[in-house]
Amino acid sequence: MIRRIARSPLAWSAAVLLVVAAVVGLYLFQPWKLFTNKTVNETLPVAEAPADGQAPRNVVLATGTLVSLEHDTSGSARLIRLTDGSVQLVLEGLNTSDGPDLRVWLTDQPVVQDESGWHVFDDGRYVEVGRLKGNRGNQVYPVPAGTDLSGLRSVAIWCKRFSVGFGAAELR
Repeated sequence: MIRRIARSPLAWSAAVLLVVAAVVGLYLFQPWKLFTNKTVNETLPVAEAPADGQAPRNVVLATGTLVSLEHDTSGSARLIRLTDGSVQLVLEGLNTSDGPDLRVWLTDQPVVQDESGWHVFDDGRYVEVGRLKGNRGNQVYPVPAGTDLSGLRSVAIWCKRFSVGFGAAELR
């Protein structure tokens, strides 16, 4: 009886389908990332108010505290204009889950902490500043030159594959 089932084209088709589904599922969801962490500790730019008669210093343009959305997230975010005129996004003390295809975005969307705010960051204007370098630590991302910061009011840790925010900060 078992030999007849094992020789059946339907059994082989089902087995192949199960293997393909398992491979696709592993690729998409990457479940091992629930148990992995990558810590990045870059040197953070210092921002100070210039004293009288001194050259301009790095200036903080906006700050915010990261809050949890789909995944537990904490830390802070700052936009800093450097003396050369470039702008950097600084994530300090970041702690979130690892995940597939995580990005760091500046967006025009408000931060809403309940489930209705998990999927909104790609609804309006956003600027991708880079792939998330690690899910823990201190990280610096250059904001693309020429980016119009007006109206960009939040930073989001965004899972591009599943269109969901892991965490976000309202910038003030």
